[in-house]
Amino acid sequence: MAVKVITDSTAYLDRKVLQEFNITEVAMTVNLEDRSFIETAISNEEFYQLIEGKKELPTSSQPSPLVFYEKFQELVEQGDEVFCVLISSDLSGTYYSAVQAGKMVQEKNPEARIEIIDSRTTGMHLGLAAMAAARAAQAGASLEEVRDAATSVLARSKLFFIPRSLEYLKKGGRIGEAASLLGTLLQVKPVLTVKGPVTVFEKVRTFEKAVKRMLQVFEEDYQTYGIEEVAVHHINCAADCEELLIKEIKDKTTREILVSPIGPVLGLHVGPGTIGMAYATKEK
Repeated sequence: MAVKVITDSTAYLDRKVLQEFNITEVAMTVNLEDRSFIETAISNEEFYQLIEGKKELPTSSQPSPLVFYEKFQELVEQGDEVFCVLISSDLSGTYYSAVQAGKMVQEKNPEARIEIIDSRTTGMHLGLAAMAAARAAQAGASLEEVRDAATSVLARSKLFFIPRSLEYLKKGGRIGEAASLLGTLLQVKPVLTVKGPVTVFEKVRTFEKAVKRMLQVFEEDYQTYGIEEVAVHHINCAADCEELLIKEIKDKTTREILVSPIGPVLGLHVGPGTIGMAYATKEK
């Protein structure tokens, strides 16, 4: 019997990472006019070409309970236990789909052990938690120990992102406390984070200053608590990410930097040009 780890596609874990850590990914869906597709089936370049110039943005939808049910049931029938860590329930109904599916599986299989947690975040903040859980599972940890590995990383991690424009946040609607910025679109380049909903970490005047502020917080945490893992995000701006973010991080730490492009489901809310980072400290 082993513990199998499941997360959703908004963690934006690289295919090689999913394979290396034996993590099962459940994909979110993008709905564009008369077509729907899972977000892992389309590249960022193609996605933004499709929506360029459109007045209304596509919508996204969570996996159905049936999708989770089939994944859970398959693993339970193999004799495995299931640990599932998912995008914040303030941003998506994915967590509730999984909970519903878990109850259905346990009604059919009373002995099944399924643990599902709401990460209260997304992106590589979620991804780092899934990786920690998977490392523990591969080392033979119990279901409780796998859960504790994930929650420990969530408690020691931060996620920041900086959109080039707030127009996508405005159109997408899922902006939480960032709604307070909409009256000052031209005057502010915010550093945003996710603590359940999207929240404003700090308001800065220019994009470059916002990036410097994000890096300043990272360096302060590095000096105070140490850095265990670090990842960077970007949407269709790999060169900017390299110049503004990755080079600066390399000057501060020798840790491997995971590069994680943000896909359509989160990307349609923040737009191309967005860069960000997630990292886990050694100490809480």
